[in-house]
Amino acid sequence: MSYFLEILKKRNNLLYSFGWLCLIGTFICAILALTTHVQVLGINAFIKPMKFFVSITLFCWTMAWYTGYLPPTRNVAIYSWVVVVAMTIELIIITAQATLGKLSHFNVSSPVDGMLFSLMGIAITVLTGWTAYIGYLFFRIHNNPLAASYLWAIRLGILLFVVFAFEGFIMATRLSHTVGGPDGGAGWPITNWSTQFGDLRIAHFFGMHALQLIPLFGYYIARRPAQVFLFTVLYIGAVTFLLLEALGGRPVLSGL
Repeated sequence: MSYFLEILKKRNNLLYSFGWLCLIGTFICAILALTTHVQVLGINAFIKPMKFFVSITLFCWTMAWYTGYLPPTRNVAIYSWVVVVAMTIELIIITAQATLGKLSHFNVSSPVDGMLFSLMGIAITVLTGWTAYIGYLFFRIHNNPLAASYLWAIRLGILLFVVFAFEGFIMATRLSHTVGGPDGGAGWPITNWSTQFGDLRIAHFFGMHALQLIPLFGYYIARRPAQVFLFTVLYIGAVTFLLLEALGGRPVLSGL
């Protein structure tokens, strides 16, 4: 593990360091979740920011690893700062709203809440757009020592991340992540994905984490690009199924 972290730091020190800050935020939110009783939609208010801190830690370290394969250009440096600024905006708003016992997403109940929600939308749109550009740079790589299967897995992983990050706008336009019922109510352990209605967060989650899962397949399992393409097609099919089930108001699993 220490070797991995040492390499990660050399590849992109900014995202490596910011990932550590997010990990510290994870533990702080975990402590607050255990020691406070503020609730949002029936669960402890700090569960949601804790999950975002975890997810953003993983995202930062993933992109730190991938950008290490690219030439250290000004565009890559700018991208790293875009990640830090955009994710800082997200985390501050999500945590602050949780502290107040308020929803951070889909909350337009007051002009301030609506402005904060819009600001998060702008930040994530800019970040996703820049991430798409990083993916484009990987499509321009030639004569690279990376195995072809791994390189294609990174390209496709970033592409799917971008597509399913923008899929989040379906939720934003609906001002809800639940289809067929109100947000809240019975849900899966930890994730709180609905066990009664369709939940758009499931496809959003698995779609974006193609960023890690497809490259892991390409590095450890695939031996040829064709295997990566087949895995990606199956992955897209599975995530699309999750999305269609949610849009139809059907829970993926019930009775948990």
